[in-house]
Amino acid sequence: MAVERKATAVWNGSLMEGSGRVSADSGVLADVPVTWPSRAERTDTGTSPEELIAAAHATCYSMALSHGLAQAGTPPDEVTVTATVGFQAGEGITGIQLDVRGRVPGVDAAGFEAAAATAAAECPVSTALAAVPISHRAALES
Repeated sequence: MAVERKATAVWNGSLMEGSGRVSADSGVLADVPVTWPSRAERTDTGTSPEELIAAAHATCYSMALSHGLAQAGTPPDEVTVTATVGFQAGEGITGIQLDVRGRVPGVDAAGFEAAAATAAAECPVSTALAAVPISHRAALES
């Protein structure tokens, strides 16, 4: 049976002057504020759909990359992923950049890059967001 996750958003008022709150059933997000300025003007007053997508994508990608490396016999000591989701008012989401650093014994830079490219293409969140340009940069640490 498929696992389902739920989040609920409540919005009050118009887009520009209104505000909302988002919560996840798990409790990890509880009544987090959302406003148009927090979405379109990069403020620190709340979250945005793009920030939540970035969190989901970074998490999924790190899991997919770790799994791929382990399946190849070289489990990572650590991978750190930063996902940056671009948003332009009137255009929408303009692209996603995945930046990954990893400490992976037994893998060279070319092998890490290949695993990173595969994970970027195959992680379930990447697949769900395929309508948006997704790029990645990978750096192997010693």
